[in-house]
Amino acid sequence: MSNFKFRLLICVIIFISSLQLVQAKVILPSVFSDNMVLQQKTNAAIWGWADAGKKINITTSWNSKQYSTTADEKGNWKIKVATPVFGGPYSLSISDGEELKLNNVLIGDVWICSGQSNMEMPLAGWGRIQNYEKEIADANYPNIRLLQADHITSNTPLDNAKVQNGGWQACSPQYIAEFSSTAYFFAREVYNKTKIPIGLIHTSWGGTIAEAWTSGESLKKMPDFAPAVEKIGASTKTTSGVPYEQKLQNWMKMVADKDLGAQSGKSWVLTDASEWQTMKVPTLWEDAGLKDFDGIVWFTKKVSLPESWVGKDVKLNLGLIDDNDITYLNGTKVGETQGYNQARKYSIPNNLLKAGENTITVKVFDNAGGGGLYGDAKDMNLVSSSNESISLAGDWKYKVGLNFKDVEPAPASDNNPNRPTVLYNAMIHPFLQFSIKGAIWYQGESNADRAYQYRELFPTMIKDWRQKFGQGNFPFYFVQLANFMKKEDQPVESAWAELREAQLQTISLPNTGMATIIDIGDAKDIHPKNKQEVGRRLGLIADANVYGQKVIFSGPLYKAQKVEGNQIKLSFEYADGLKSVDGNELKGFAIAGADKKFYWAKATVKGNQILVSSDQVTNPVSVRYAWENNPEANLTNASNLPASPFRTDVWEGVTFNKK
Repeated sequence: MSNFKFRLLICVIIFISSLQLVQAKVILPSVFSDNMVLQQKTNAAIWGWADAGKKINITTSWNSKQYSTTADEKGNWKIKVATPVFGGPYSLSISDGEELKLNNVLIGDVWICSGQSNMEMPLAGWGRIQNYEKEIADANYPNIRLLQADHITSNTPLDNAKVQNGGWQACSPQYIAEFSSTAYFFAREVYNKTKIPIGLIHTSWGGTIAEAWTSGESLKKMPDFAPAVEKIGASTKTTSGVPYEQKLQNWMKMVADKDLGAQSGKSWVLTDASEWQTMKVPTLWEDAGLKDFDGIVWFTKKVSLPESWVGKDVKLNLGLIDDNDITYLNGTKVGETQGYNQARKYSIPNNLLKAGENTITVKVFDNAGGGGLYGDAKDMNLVSSSNESISLAGDWKYKVGLNFKDVEPAPASDNNPNRPTVLYNAMIHPFLQFSIKGAIWYQGESNADRAYQYRELFPTMIKDWRQKFGQGNFPFYFVQLANFMKKEDQPVESAWAELREAQLQTISLPNTGMATIIDIGDAKDIHPKNKQEVGRRLGLIADANVYGQKVIFSGPLYKAQKVEGNQIKLSFEYADGLKSVDGNELKGFAIAGADKKFYWAKATVKGNQILVSSDQVTNPVSVRYAWENNPEANLTNASNLPASPFRTDVWEGVTFNKK
């Protein structure tokens, strides 16, 4: 099958699977289903497809009013219906002579929830947020509704999205477990304060870049992205060249041939590993001696088993592995899994085990980002048929089979999400006609190395969405990057700090808000587990600015500095009650003179300002606060919400001019 025909077939399958067919000629896009939420107090668009020239009637149960239109020559139709103040449940009848009825419809506020993996991170699954089991059990909120978009890319804008679970579902333990934890906790905060039904359209994709979520029309105005957008547009007009599937197959064969652990006659499946290096797992190998490494690493561990286990059914659990693995026991393959978010659970044939020493070998393949056996220690074990357990966490021997820097890069996929505009086309564009209240966003990790560029890109994306949705400057609230990676002994430059600065600058756009979480990250996990607080802080911004609740929603935000002799006086917005959150002296402040060399500084609160100084800097010029990947920082205000990291200088940073 040609690459073009293959893609066409996939598109047809996606399109058909996402249509709502209920024994009627009228066809609705996937955003309409039972259990949906329509935006309150607006003229909400309802649209779809029918036979050309057909008269379409819509009747709404909340006012018993009928609306009508006629499908155009292509079968497209759209009707706007007036929605009341929040309430329900209601029903919606759509007919072209045959009725299609949507039931259990609520009127409330609809929020788009998007970004990369920290927005995508589910309560359970690969996410396993803190207290996830209890949170799932307690998630009975029938007036919070969930719509989960699937991962799809497209080089051109699509009219329909592929969604899971048949469409909208009420929030319950059944449906919340694999849903965005940040989005859920945001909705919970708002709903508990207001009792307004909340609809969440979750459309995010882990590891993705902001330009993928921005329209080609807007990206063309940025010289950094215009050529790539033009190339993607041109790619839809040609089908020449070797199909991606064949390119990938060829590359995988080349990689397999070069893997030292799989050489003919020298396989590491069952070998003497006494001279190999040792790594304590679970951990990402970047944190354990293989910094910035992508490739193939072999792991092996010897385990002693009692006679009573021999000949019995045994389960081998390895937790999560990033990205792919092939696992062997005593030289025999027992399992293979692809995907960093898939738990490894393998059944061991009862003839493989022996009393005494047994050898587990795991070949791990990682093409980008973190790699290794990185899940929870409690999930790494051998379990007998009588439920006895032997932990596999701890020391493993490891050896590099292949460093991907030594081979040509993997071919780019037609479904690669990290290309300009392809996620906007497939996962935002289909929802543009749907009336919403606002958007929440958690992303930036994948753009951190281009933080200066993000200063323009991120506001461009926000303005792009607002223009495309056609609903004015709707609320757009986002999460600033958390603290992550190792702590530094001395003040340093930081790409993540510069990305946080780009995010901070973005709140100059009207009706935006930023949740600072510099205090709840994890040095070793780019996906911090306390998503309850992330969602709550986003919710506080909405509580105050959308719903009129009397809550403090922001920690201190830097406003200005004034040099006074050998010290610098800082002033802030949201400065009422400036203090350290832990009652100790303020941490995280550094000061520099004209030589741009920063030293840790003493910082003291004086009213609603802070005085910063150091004996090592007699003529200060600039102050920085929490300016590193994982800072020690404790400045807050009466809210106990953290102050945003900031700097008072404009000196070129480490990501300046990086594209």
